Amino acid sequence: MLQRVLAVSFAQVLRSVFVILLPLAFISLIAWATAGSITGNTSDPIRAAIWLWLGAHHLPFHLNGSTIGYLSYLPIGAMLIPFFALRVGFAKALSKLHGDFHNVNSVRTIFAGQYALLATVLALLSRSVSVSPQWYLTPVFTFVIAYLATLTAGSKVRFSQAASLATRVIAIALGFAFIVLSLLIFTNISTFKNISIVLQPGIFGSILLFALNAFYLPNAALAILGYFTGTGFAIGAGTLVSPFTHRLGELPALPLLAVLPTTSSRWALLAIVLVIALGAALAIWAQSSSTTTLIQSFVLALIALTFLSYLASGSLMTPAMSAVGLSIWKFTLSIGIELAIGIALVVLLPQIRIRVKR
Repeated sequence: MLQRVLAVSFAQVLRSVFVILLPLAFISLIAWATAGSITGNTSDPIRAAIWLWLGAHHLPFHLNGSTIGYLSYLPIGAMLIPFFALRVGFAKALSKLHGDFHNVNSVRTIFAGQYALLATVLALLSRSVSVSPQWYLTPVFTFVIAYLATLTAGSKVRFSQAASLATRVIAIALGFAFIVLSLLIFTNISTFKNISIVLQPGIFGSILLFALNAFYLPNAALAILGYFTGTGFAIGAGTLVSPFTHRLGELPALPLLAVLPTTSSRWALLAIVLVIALGAALAIWAQSSSTTTLIQSFVLALIALTFLSYLASGSLMTPAMSAVGLSIWKFTLSIGIELAIGIALVVLLPQIRIRVKR
């Protein structure tokens, strides 16, 4: 039984990998044939495809070629590509097994473990003098993504009420950020167009540029959330965009940066009231359960925010762009305090009123 689970799982792991790698290899081959290569090595497009695939898992890279630096500020939206490929692959693995396993959780672990092992091997094989993926982080990133994808396939996984409440809080906060981002894109559409025209990417390049901007939308939404909660975000070393400070240097020619504010505005701090209200709502939702549920949901929300801020921060290759995105500790601390204020208002105010009446 175990051998069959291993065989079926590995077959679907290979399918999940190559369903993404083959199109990426085709794109890399076209780019290689069009732009050429310094070495003229035909393995370059294959390596590039693997790097793109690893980058979709948010795996950082060390660069030691014409550009020396570190690439860790990667598009969060690209993680959806391997996520859905893995989800489909795991669902097919379960259907082929026909229930011939003791525990679905063990199948999830085997599937995610095989995927992480294969990804680590590819990361090691794709290393070059100029580009080196951080292979030792590969099993961590890929296993987590694969396991989370398997949780959405097959039998439904029931989450605790604390996890559900924390997810609701994060979803509402991100929903607000995406609404603001949509409005900013709509109001700055002419700037988007002008930047795209200046780049002159061509037809094929325009498709890739559109995909790149689309994949970076979650990063932009989290940066907006950081801006409205007071901590702001950076686009380069020594830069800061917040309601208090507007300090920018040279910017990369990315159309999505058209949404950047031109000046600082303390009016943006009014959005803190919404975060406080969200904390109050969390306390109200948890009242039907217990204080333990409230504490657990608050802690889980902070852990999720820390993880998201990690994904939305990093370095963009050059020393000048060594700090891009959110400050992990500032972002988590500010939202944590604001949520805690809302929770305290709901929990403590009724008790204060009772004592005053006495």
